[in-house]
Amino acid sequence: MAKIPHRLYLTEDQMPKQWYNLRADMKQQPDPLLHPGTHEPLPEEALYPIFCEKLAHQELDSTTRYFDIPEPVLDMYKLYRPSPLCRAYNLEKALDTPAKIYYKFEGNNTSGSHKLNSAIAQAYYAKEQGLKGLTTETGAGQWGTALSEACAYFGLDLKVYMVKVSYEQKPYRKAVMQTFGANVTPSPSNTTEAGRAILAENPNTGGSLGCAISEAVEVATTHEGYRYVLGSVLNQVLLHQSIIGLESKQAMEMLDEYPDIVIGCAGGGSNLGGLIAPFMQDKLLGKADPRIIAVEPASCPSFTRGKYAYDFCDTGHVTPLARMYTLGNGFMPAANHAGGLRYHGMSPILSKLYHDGYMEAVSAKQTDVFDAAVQFAKVETILPAPESSHAIRCAIDEALKCKETGEAKTILFGLTGTGYFDMSAYEAYHNGTMTNHVPSDEELQIGFDTLPAQPE
Repeated sequence: MAKIPHRLYLTEDQMPKQWYNLRADMKQQPDPLLHPGTHEPLPEEALYPIFCEKLAHQELDSTTRYFDIPEPVLDMYKLYRPSPLCRAYNLEKALDTPAKIYYKFEGNNTSGSHKLNSAIAQAYYAKEQGLKGLTTETGAGQWGTALSEACAYFGLDLKVYMVKVSYEQKPYRKAVMQTFGANVTPSPSNTTEAGRAILAENPNTGGSLGCAISEAVEVATTHEGYRYVLGSVLNQVLLHQSIIGLESKQAMEMLDEYPDIVIGCAGGGSNLGGLIAPFMQDKLLGKADPRIIAVEPASCPSFTRGKYAYDFCDTGHVTPLARMYTLGNGFMPAANHAGGLRYHGMSPILSKLYHDGYMEAVSAKQTDVFDAAVQFAKVETILPAPESSHAIRCAIDEALKCKETGEAKTILFGLTGTGYFDMSAYEAYHNGTMTNHVPSDEELQIGFDTLPAQPE
């Protein structure tokens, strides 16, 4: 048998030319987006004031299985894609496991993460529509960085609302976004009605993705020629991110491999949904039955401790209602270091698949995650982002179970990005000041109390 390389790169010509829409193969569809006032399903046109028209169409299209990737998007993808499928030989050896561990590395671009896959697409559709600019939110900063790159490439203005605690933890993220021409504001801010209302209630808040979304949507809907874009949660984002899984599956087929377990970190669901897409398709169609595991922070446990309910996607109640696993739009997460995973809800697609038993979810404490990050960095030489390290933690745990049972399972996880902007987190870990905040049932109830009245 030919030796499997440490890294396998597809050629540019082998890169997928279409995105895969997971909803086309789901037997039970996610519940529709609802108007927050009438509780009626939203028609596509109702989304036009918020989203670009083609993105609004992608958001609501549940029947088109494959969407052609526009040529200008493919051209920009080729600046950093295809991304490598890596065999973690050194980690396998360190764990003394019979398991085979693979990871799809999405961090080899300036944003340091997978977020660029959707940012390019969303900026392209905005440019094609003749818009002036975009607004968005960002937590850890990967999405804001990715979108600033994409907007610079397509010549669009960009206004970013960055969760205040991350803005303070990662000042250099702001500098990178500014380098690409973005305007960056810590959220909540005094620049919007939504921000002022949140600050009036809690002047010292560190903010949340829900707060930042409220501000970004408000600015988009009150400024001519602007639209709002989101880096996770939405159906359209999972569609664009499917290129991760499509490349992964293609590369594994070239190696005559197929994963027994597919693992991804979960905040809003962009990376997880993209990675698992073609493997979940096999599961839905009865072609294969891989275990699919979502890993989330114990401090923000929307899958493992949340409720499956209709909720606002933001704190200021300006977005439609989505049925998803949620901690409540008023949930204020602890200021943990995995900023990209601090969202109160989860992708409606992934929520439905989880609810229907097609995937599992686990939560991990912060210090356990960084234990795994450091162990991985030492042997695989990549400094992983805190978000990605949740998937590493689970992959190590599953590989150690294989060591106990003697099973040579094939594990695939998503290494979503690098941790070079997260040095304050690594510093806190090394000097022993990192904490593990796990919300009590009483704390979670505060968030659940903000859930809207449920539709009949």
